[in-house]
Amino acid sequence: MQMAFENTVDQHRDRVFTYAWYCLGDRDDAEDVTQEVLVRLWRNWGELEEARVVPWLIHVTRNLCIDTMRRRKTYRGMVRDDPEGVAMNQVASPTPAPNELVESSEFSAHVQRALLQVPEPYRSIVILREVQDYRYEEIAAALQMPLNTVKVYLHRGRRKLRDGLQELVRDVTP
Repeated sequence: MQMAFENTVDQHRDRVFTYAWYCLGDRDDAEDVTQEVLVRLWRNWGELEEARVVPWLIHVTRNLCIDTMRRRKTYRGMVRDDPEGVAMNQVASPTPAPNELVESSEFSAHVQRALLQVPEPYRSIVILREVQDYRYEEIAAALQMPLNTVKVYLHRGRRKLRDGLQELVRDVTP
């Protein structure tokens, strides 16, 4: 039982963290959410069917992210952390050129800022589909939405993200 749990954690931990990080825009909060999700997974391990683990993880992660955002508003007022954190400056390329690193970092920061402006549930659906490459059916099961609703919300979420990016670029461009 413990070996199966550890394999599941190894397989899904990074996806849980990435989803939380894109949702929250804060590395520390994403790590806290990831840890809480894995603790809850351990507590519910005996009751979960293997086929339902991924939707369960997405659902729990999303709910914890929403709870974290609510706490932020309660305790921090409406002040938002700077979305240009350390994690956004990491690039997948092993040795990028300095100008590529700056451009990539700036673009990633713009995407992160624009994503933070996209309201729920659109943000979650865009992250799950575009960043984490989940299938529509997996997203629908995890968020407990009809498949067509997921597709419509994804379309609207993409449009909101695109509009947010265009607005950010307009504000930054001299």
